[in-house]
Amino acid sequence: MKVLERDRLPLGGFGGLTEHRLVMDPRVFGPGKTPQSWAGLGHFVYLADARFQPKGETGMHPHREVDVISVMIEGRLAHEGTLEHGRMLDHHEVQVQRAGGEGFLHNEVNPDTEENRMLQLWVAPETLGEPAGYKTYAVEKGGIRRVYGGPADQTETYPARTTIDVGFLAANEEHRGSGPFLIYLFQGQALIDGEPVPENVLVRSEDLRLKATSDLRFVLIQAA
Repeated sequence: MKVLERDRLPLGGFGGLTEHRLVMDPRVFGPGKTPQSWAGLGHFVYLADARFQPKGETGMHPHREVDVISVMIEGRLAHEGTLEHGRMLDHHEVQVQRAGGEGFLHNEVNPDTEENRMLQLWVAPETLGEPAGYKTYAVEKGGIRRVYGGPADQTETYPARTTIDVGFLAANEEHRGSGPFLIYLFQGQALIDGEPVPENVLVRSEDLRLKATSDLRFVLIQAA
């Protein structure tokens, strides 16, 4: 089991947000440019833990041939752009934007006078030229929600061999999985393979054995 602590990474950012970039895959960002960040898994290539300043925003910018997943942790996010302009994302909600071949423009805005917090993940599409799309999901306490990937007949998500699940478990709840994984505990603590892991830590290992030792929120990435 390997671990990467968020707070040991440099603080970057742009526009009205600051962020720790835990995953910056060299296949996308180039070899040796981000030595403290990890490579991804499967088609998953980027993970940032970000805070928007009060009334902060990214500014309108484009994406093409990438799937962008935003996980709200604290506060709200006002979404602007060419896909579902005007949507509001609240804490415990997840936004998935597919750029596809046509691409999209977006600006994410903190509408409030306090900082908010979100995760952003990028996944390189397995098939190029797909149409752009937009989906949202809510993650309730006591559950694990698939927000990306899985078989093609799993119509609630964009199908892919790389999967992303967002979990919100109560203390003493458990979860198991097989195969290589990355898991980021962004709120709460857990035992992973019997080892205690605090919050704001990214773990890479095989065959997940997870037990929450407090209320726990996490994002789990796996690749077939």
